[in-house]
Amino acid sequence: MENIKEKYNKKVIPQMKEKFGYVNDYQVPKIEKAVINVGVGKIREDKKFIETIENNLKRITGQQPVYTVSKKSISAFKVREGDKVGLKVTLRGKYLNDFLQKLINITFPRVRDFQGLDAKKSIDQKGNLNIGFREHIVFPEIKSDEVERIHGLEIAITTTAKNWEEGYYLLKYLGFPFKEIKETNK
Repeated sequence: MENIKEKYNKKVIPQMKEKFGYVNDYQVPKIEKAVINVGVGKIREDKKFIETIENNLKRITGQQPVYTVSKKSISAFKVREGDKVGLKVTLRGKYLNDFLQKLINITFPRVRDFQGLDAKKSIDQKGNLNIGFREHIVFPEIKSDEVERIHGLEIAITTTAKNWEEGYYLLKYLGFPFKEIKETNK
C-alpha cells in the first residue's frame, strides 16, 4: 500500500499539472486538514455517553478531542450559551496522512452498501470534501461487540483548491472512491 504523501508527490502532482496546465509543483492544490466532528445534540445530558464518544474519537484519530460550546442560547433547542454541543478533532501533517490512508483503504470498504461518494453533493464550490457517517463502527479501531449505542460523525476535508473541479480531481487522483460523473456539454 502506497503512502498518501508518496502518492501525492509521485502521481497526483504530475497528473494535476497535465490536467490543469500548472507550471510549478506548488500551484497544485493539496489537502490542508481534516476535521472530524460529532454533535451531541439531545444526548448532552448523558455524561457517560459523551465520555464514550470522546474515547471513540480518541481511538479513531489518535488525538484528544476538543469540546465545542454554543455561542448563544436557543430556547427551542433547550441550549444555553456555553453548553457543550459537540466534539471535534483537527488533523494535520502525519496524523492527517495516516487518517486519509485508513479512510480510503479500510473505512470506505467497510461501509454497508457503499456505492461510492457522490462528488456533486459532497464537494463544495471551493473543492472541500464533506462526508457523513451514520455509524462510527465502520472504523477499524472500534470493536462492534463493545458498542452499546451507535453515533454518527462528520468529516470535513479542507483543500487548497480554488474551485470544485480542482478539488474533485485532487481527491480522485488520491484514491477517494467517487461515483462516475456523467459528463454533460455546457
